[in-house]
Amino acid sequence: MDQIEAFILAGGASSRMGKDKAELLIENQSFIQRIADILFAVIKSVTVVGRSNTDPRLKTALDVYPGWGALGGLHAALQSCTSSWAFVIACDLPFVTSELVSRLADERSQYEAVVCIQPDGRPQPLCALYSVQPCLSVAAKLIEQGKRRPLDLLERVNTRWVPFRELTELARSEKFFVNINTPEDYYEAIRIEANANHHRQP
Repeated sequence: MDQIEAFILAGGASSRMGKDKAELLIENQSFIQRIADILFAVIKSVTVVGRSNTDPRLKTALDVYPGWGALGGLHAALQSCTSSWAFVIACDLPFVTSELVSRLADERSQYEAVVCIQPDGRPQPLCALYSVQPCLSVAAKLIEQGKRRPLDLLERVNTRWVPFRELTELARSEKFFVNINTPEDYYEAIRIEANANHHRQP
């Protein structure tokens, strides 16, 4: 997909997990490695935001506003992006697929952002596409105003809100927004992947 770079946000404190979520393993891969493999299937450039990394395939971008939460990570991604669009994803969403990324990219026309709506009706701004030029300007202004929510940005630009019902035809859509925040979430994620691998075996 031309004119899109991908960014994995990995600068969170992981306070509820008690350890660095970005380095948790599923099937012998860290969350970052797993998500990077998915992204590289459709996007040529993948950058980790908020931390250093040892994977030579991945670029690194540091927060311009350290400790500013998700909006700070989003701003850093947009600031580092050299293409027209940035696909931004949190490192604790390990079940997204390249098919989902491609589906969102198809919705870019005439919009400045494309964001998924989860099955519970909440937007997921950390699995979304952002048009760099308008969104970076808005993100900087919001941070100057003391705002910290990516949703504040999405409400100020021309956003395509993609309802979950439009994603259900995609494989494993029910797992896209399984968010890993606690040890219990992590153990459930391992179980999900083990079951998926079992069903894939001949």
